[in-house]
Amino acid sequence: MAMPLRQSIKVATYLFEQKLKRRDKFALLVELEPLFACNLKCEGCGKIQHPAGVLKQRMPVAQAVGAVLESGAPMVSIAGGEPLMHPQIDEIVRQLVAKKKFVFLCTNALLMRKKMDKFKPSPYFAWAVHIDGLRERHDASVAKEGTFDEAVEAIKEAKRRGFRVTTNSTFFNTDTPQTIVEVLNYLNDDLQVDEMMLSPAYAYEKAPDQEHFLGVQQTRELFKKAFAGGNRRRWRLNQSPLFLDFLEGKVDFPCTAWAIPSYSLFGWQKPCYLMSDGYVATYKQLLEETDWDQYGRGKDPRCANCMAHCGYEPTAVLATMGSLKESLRAARETMTTGKQR
Repeated sequence: MAMPLRQSIKVATYLFEQKLKRRDKFALLVELEPLFACNLKCEGCGKIQHPAGVLKQRMPVAQAVGAVLESGAPMVSIAGGEPLMHPQIDEIVRQLVAKKKFVFLCTNALLMRKKMDKFKPSPYFAWAVHIDGLRERHDASVAKEGTFDEAVEAIKEAKRRGFRVTTNSTFFNTDTPQTIVEVLNYLNDDLQVDEMMLSPAYAYEKAPDQEHFLGVQQTRELFKKAFAGGNRRRWRLNQSPLFLDFLEGKVDFPCTAWAIPSYSLFGWQKPCYLMSDGYVATYKQLLEETDWDQYGRGKDPRCANCMAHCGYEPTAVLATMGSLKESLRAARETMTTGKQR
C-alpha cells in the first residue's frame, strides 16, 4: 500500500487489535457525508437528486465527529455533496485530526482555493481532489467547463502550502487504457500529487447517466491494459497490490462493505454508500441488523457489475494483512514507488 508510514502503522495496529478482540466485522474507514448539496451536477452521481429540503440540511459538528468515533475507524473520507459547502467543515476536520483520525477531504476543488486558509497542513489530513480525466473528459464528466483547470490550480496551491494532496478518479466505459494512462501520468508526473485512488464506475441507481457504467469483464480488460508496461509500479497509487490485482482480474474477492460504512444525514446506510436499503442510528445496529450474506456479486443482482473500492478494497487490505507474503509485497511496492518520486 502506498500510504505514508505513520498511516500504515496506525492501520496495521488497528487491524491487529481487532484480531486480538476476535471481531470479525469492524470499520476500517468511514464514508462521512455531512451534506448532500453540491455545486456540480456530475452525470455519474445521484446525491443531488434528494428533495430541496434535504439538500439544505447540514450535519452538526458533534454528530459528524461522534459517528466517526463511534465506529472506531482510524480513517475517514469526508464526501457529500461538496463538503466545502458545509459552513463548519473546517471544524469537523480540526476535531477529527485532533483525535488522530486520518482525514481525506473529498472535493471537486471549485471552492478549494477560497476555503484553503481555514485548514492547516497535518500528517493526518489530505485533500482528495476528484479528477476523472484530462481537461475535456473531466469537464464533460462534471458537466461544467473550467472545472479541470480550477482543480489543477487548487492542487498546485495546496502543494505549495505544504498540504498532502491525493486524487480520486472514476473511470467509465467511455474510457480507454490510453485515457487512463494519460490522466494518471499527468497526476503522477506533472502535478506530482502524493497519492492517487482509482475506481471503476458503479451503476449508481440515482445517477442521471445510466449508460456508461463498466461491467466486470470490461473493468478487468481496461485496467489490465492500463497497468501494462510497469505503470502500476511507477504510479503512486494508494491502494493495495491485491486490490489492483482484483481490478485486473488476477484474483477475486467477496464484498466487505461493512469495513467502509457510510454515515450521512439519514444515519448509517445499509449496506453501503452506493446502495440504499435503509438507515440505522448506530454502527452497531448496522453490523447486527444487516444481512451481509445477501450482498455481493452472485447474490444481489444490483451487485453484479460492482468492483468499487468501498466493497473490495477492505477485503484486499484484510487479505494483505493476513499474509506475510502479501504484506512484504505491499511494503516492497511502497518503497519502490517512494524512490521514484
